[in-house]
Amino acid sequence: MAFFLETLLGGLMAGMLYSLVALGFVLIYKASGVFNFAQGAMVLFAALAMARFSQWIPEWLGMDNKFLGNVLAFAVAAACMFVLAWLIERLVLRHLVNQEGVTLLMATLGITYFLDGLGQTIFGSDIYQIDVGMPKDPIFLLEGMFEGGVLVNLEDVYAACVAALLVVVLSLFFQKTSTGRALRAVADDHQAAQSIGIPLNRIWVIVWFVAGITALVAGIIWGSKMGVQFSLTTVALRALPVIILGGLTSVPGAIIGGLIIGVGEKLSEVYLGPYVGGGIEIWFAYVLALVFLLFRPQGLFGEKIIDRV
Repeated sequence: MAFFLETLLGGLMAGMLYSLVALGFVLIYKASGVFNFAQGAMVLFAALAMARFSQWIPEWLGMDNKFLGNVLAFAVAAACMFVLAWLIERLVLRHLVNQEGVTLLMATLGITYFLDGLGQTIFGSDIYQIDVGMPKDPIFLLEGMFEGGVLVNLEDVYAACVAALLVVVLSLFFQKTSTGRALRAVADDHQAAQSIGIPLNRIWVIVWFVAGITALVAGIIWGSKMGVQFSLTTVALRALPVIILGGLTSVPGAIIGGLIIGVGEKLSEVYLGPYVGGGIEIWFAYVLALVFLLFRPQGLFGEKIIDRV
């Protein structure tokens, strides 16, 4: 039972990280109708900015305080994501209003390769570390209930808590603020939102910036665990099954879909892997997504395409 709980908790924590990346897809699609294939590149760019500025800023200012250096690096990296969001809207999106979906998809693919090259030019192509002070030592929980206790990685616990906190903040932002309500209005009907004076261009900048902050948090967590390297862009591929499962238009779906896939990957690898030669964790999410595409293409919480038309 203790081993099952360890596997379950590991899956839930991995699922929260998948959900963070999936949130970027969902937020941008809901507000602008753009399937943002560049979300993985945004995670990499944000993580590179955080990693490099956390090294550069203490050197520039001659400080030894790591916490303050990380705070300043986060602020600068967030500013970079805002500038990036403004440039994407200014140079790309506003020129592609009312274009076909495939045109917008190709535009985000172009943004992906541009960000990959820009990140390498500005920040370099080495593997960088992000040290935000998250403990990496495992601990044992519930020792009184199970012999030996349940082994949990503290870094995963902290990462899951940060991801959950960000989800709560985003939910409050969308539900309680005027900007959040404007974003939801745009998501429901672009033309109706424009008719009551909501500026779409400003809304698109905001939602791309929010997606950028989500990418920054995800990049910090993944970078702290594995280091910041250019293979980090593939994290977006791990989020694709999540949004297929949860629904491309549903924020709760991104969260629940991520948790289901995270748990499913871990449990299937541990309990079914020995019977099929292992490797289930690599393809489990994609097979599950394929099943949903065949029988429920809108996902668990998404809307049918015909309903949106």
